[in-house]
Amino acid sequence: MSELRAKEAKQQQFSEHIEKCKNKLYRVAYCYVKNEQEALDIVSEATYKGYLAYERMNEPQYFDSWMTRIVINAAIDHLGRKKRFTYMEDQAQDYAAAEHAVPLEEKMDLYDALDKLPPEEKTYIILKFFEDLRFREMADVLSLSENTVKTRFYRIIGKLKSYLIEGEVESL
Repeated sequence: MSELRAKEAKQQQFSEHIEKCKNKLYRVAYCYVKNEQEALDIVSEATYKGYLAYERMNEPQYFDSWMTRIVINAAIDHLGRKKRFTYMEDQAQDYAAAEHAVPLEEKMDLYDALDKLPPEEKTYIILKFFEDLRFREMADVLSLSENTVKTRFYRIIGKLKSYLIEGEVESL
């Protein structure tokens, strides 16, 4: 009987932890897919995976970082699955859009530059600017050393800058 109560207590803990960070998890997922329904699907999938693995979690104080990492992985997996499918309608819209010049002000914003980054690199920008995490917290989420996170972050920032400069030159 006590095993059942312990399991129910773990379920309750998991539920309370998820309730506290669900908005953050949604924001992280949304930054990857920019679609409400897909972001909700990602969070749902990540929550399920987290629930299954929660009993093996040793340090509940890191729940937020742990779940964020699960969401990031679920979002990257989702993008990989989505990339395998190419629809003719999407291609036709891309060609039609290319014919019309878009003003630089509308074209060059952070989201456009982010879309050029691979999902793994996009993670660093999302955690730093959208989730406002410090490098130490990012290192916890990504399971890397703080110096590695800083090095990769600044390299990725350099890439973003070059994408923005390329865009300005191309549109002149």
